[in-house]
Amino acid sequence: MASIDLNSDVGESFGRWTLGDDTAMFRSVTSANVACGFHAGDPSVIRRTCREAVAAGIVIGAHVGYRDLAGFGRRFLDIDPLELADDVVYQIGALQALAAAEGGRVRYVKPHGGLYNAIVSHTAQARAVVDAVKSVDPNLPILGLPGSEVLRLAEAAGLRAVTEAFADRAYNPDGTLVSRSLPGAVLEDPALVAEHVLRMAADSAIRTIDGSILKIRAESICVHGDSPGAVAMAAAVREALTAAGITTAAFVNPHSAQLFNPPSSTGSTPHTWRKKP
Repeated sequence: MASIDLNSDVGESFGRWTLGDDTAMFRSVTSANVACGFHAGDPSVIRRTCREAVAAGIVIGAHVGYRDLAGFGRRFLDIDPLELADDVVYQIGALQALAAAEGGRVRYVKPHGGLYNAIVSHTAQARAVVDAVKSVDPNLPILGLPGSEVLRLAEAAGLRAVTEAFADRAYNPDGTLVSRSLPGAVLEDPALVAEHVLRMAADSAIRTIDGSILKIRAESICVHGDSPGAVAMAAAVREALTAAGITTAAFVNPHSAQLFNPPSSTGSTPHTWRKKP
């Protein structure tokens, strides 16, 4: 693999609570998954994050999640798919406005935390996310775990499905992420994280929690911005990739045209997640 995208979850501070060092992360990553206010981030934080991303030439993506500030969006919510779809549309729209105010544009969507893990196999919620994204802008790619329901449904709906791997997370032998409640789920040693990523980028493989090797193809690799030592890990990953002759570049062209096609107010078909009145 000659090139790989590095993404990071950013904009996750809230009010007087600061989480992560987004400015420093922007020196290493190529795409920014900006929190949209439901699991983290407030309007001022989101706008500032977009401003810094634009200044750094980083591609902006919507990091949508469950409406769960208290749980940082990492808990599963048994939410009605209709409500979930509306929540996703709302979050994308909020980020689009704040990004536009700083001269930026939302180029993709990546679900967060509990929602991300749920739509690996939860068909109803995965379909709600796909339908929501498509209704806002069918040109927005969706990031997800390889083999997940959300990516299967995204492809079926004509959306670009982007496979993602995680630099700082351990994997189960079936390709799912080890639960954060278990020891060893989060990797913290920059050298081990860099080795983990090089295996992904160069060999399309990961070493799972039981030591077995699993083949995996990822277009984008995530380094969590809130992990301990995140800045050092991101820098180590970028340096290791460069040393191996692998460049880092966003998986979308930040200067490409992007269409926004809101539903017609007359004679339109209802959103696919909506029942006819």
